[in-house]
Amino acid sequence: MSDLKLFQTQGASLCELDSSSAPLERGLQTVFENNLETLLGVRFLASEYSTTHGGRMDTLGVDENGYPAIIEYKRERSENVINQGLFYLDWLMDHRGDFELLVRDRFGREAAAQIEWSAPRLICIAADFTKYDTHAVKQMGRNIELVRYRKFGEDLLLLELLTAVSATSPSTASVDPMNGGTKASKYKTVSEMVSDAGSALANLHSDVETYLLGLGDDVTKKTLKNYFAFRRIKNFACVEVKTTLDLVRLYLKIDPGTVELEDGFTRDVRHVGHFGTGDLEVTLKSHDDLERAKPLIEQSYEAS
Repeated sequence: MSDLKLFQTQGASLCELDSSSAPLERGLQTVFENNLETLLGVRFLASEYSTTHGGRMDTLGVDENGYPAIIEYKRERSENVINQGLFYLDWLMDHRGDFELLVRDRFGREAAAQIEWSAPRLICIAADFTKYDTHAVKQMGRNIELVRYRKFGEDLLLLELLTAVSATSPSTASVDPMNGGTKASKYKTVSEMVSDAGSALANLHSDVETYLLGLGDDVTKKTLKNYFAFRRIKNFACVEVKTTLDLVRLYLKIDPGTVELEDGFTRDVRHVGHFGTGDLEVTLKSHDDLERAKPLIEQSYEAS
């Protein structure tokens, strides 16, 4: 894997900052947990969460799309956090009620009711991973991300997404944990909206998706009931398809106060309820609109 270098300007000269890839210490785990939403887009639920078989999940949370997230930290170079995390993922799927109670007690009943169980996430954080780790993750077909960190001096922390596998959800239907079945919805899912779209709208959505995925090898797509989420470490674009209005809507993580808003194209939705994440709404009715939106999309991508 390539070595990352960071330089600091000192007058007309550049000075390389010393970096550390020492195994993660307990103090850094605390830093992650105190800043989990900023670093990973995950809301913190619990630290060292005990399972019924005596194991302990390092950090437990729920991400911005409603997926359960288990975060495991590799403290020793020989430690196999991937296999350990997979074991915890399976345990979590068998104990959904416990997790939903945890979410309900911390974030309320509405948040607990919106948990997405189709593909819980495992995020493994380490100073480094081997080529065998990255290869294994790509073969597993589970929702696993490998995140490498580097410390530069005392003040800087860099995160690098090495591998992200976006498991395909078997269904976008809501699961009813009380009877093990699915709950019918009177509203169409975003996947159904795409299926019902006319050729022009379908082509526009396809071009939007192709562009978003083409921004980098680290981009993954998640299909939820009401929107498609495109993310790196965190979401950078959420996409809705509106067949009745014949348009595509994007929600980007950009401060609307930094953008010159255009009526019918961009809108500040910081105080407007909507699905997905992002404070800037962008409405696409044509491929020309997509071209105009690309600089905004790239800005959100770079910030994620």
